[in-house]
Amino acid sequence: MSLPRRALLASPALAAWPAGAQGAAVDLLLVLAVDASGSIDSTEFGLQRDGIAEALTNPAVLAAIQSRPLGAIGVAMVEWGTPGGAATVVDWMRVADAASAEAAAIAMRDAPRSRQSYNAIGDAILHATALIAAAPWPAEHRTIDISGDGPDIRSVMPAAAARDLAVAQGIVVNGLAIEAASAWRGGRLAALYERDVMGGPGAFVLRAEDRLDFARALRAKLIREVALHAPGANAAHAAGKAGPAAG
Repeated sequence: MSLPRRALLASPALAAWPAGAQGAAVDLLLVLAVDASGSIDSTEFGLQRDGIAEALTNPAVLAAIQSRPLGAIGVAMVEWGTPGGAATVVDWMRVADAASAEAAAIAMRDAPRSRQSYNAIGDAILHATALIAAAPWPAEHRTIDISGDGPDIRSVMPAAAARDLAVAQGIVVNGLAIEAASAWRGGRLAALYERDVMGGPGAFVLRAEDRLDFARALRAKLIREVALHAPGANAAHAAGKAGPAAG
């Protein structure tokens, strides 16, 4: 699925749902934007995919989803790396129960890997923002998850600018910094994600110790994101950035 940048920038109201949108509303639209750049070898890539599948089907994640008013979320997966080349590898899927979570997990685990290079996080955020605008269901809450082992390097639109554009449209952008696999260890990568990636009410960054820790961190992240949308949960958060990175 290709979402040209000009289509994103042409409309001042990305929060408006497309005329062709069908189906019942969901509680949350969530884009999992995953690092597929050249720093990710085939073993690490497999661990990332397995981590996503495990997190989506985890009973605690399903319980969080089913506790929401509509009991359903929409999820899609984007791979990023190449400047201007972020790709939707799994389009929107509705997750409401164990069967639909398993279907989404299989799709995300088995999707062919896209061709990516470098670290263009800003372009990934831009792509994910347009993907949310084209979602088939309305949702009051919309979130982009950026996970990776490096900072923004060669985006056509810098990460902070793309983040600000997404936040202006009511989208929350969260980060998952995989630090042990990174040259930016010791909290440095998480700090960069807090500065350049994280944005919106209740936004946060989590740290994964390594790719083996990815599933745990992503599971915690999904539960926290769904829980943030409980009635009144956002009242404790000021608009904009929130909180330090957590492990």
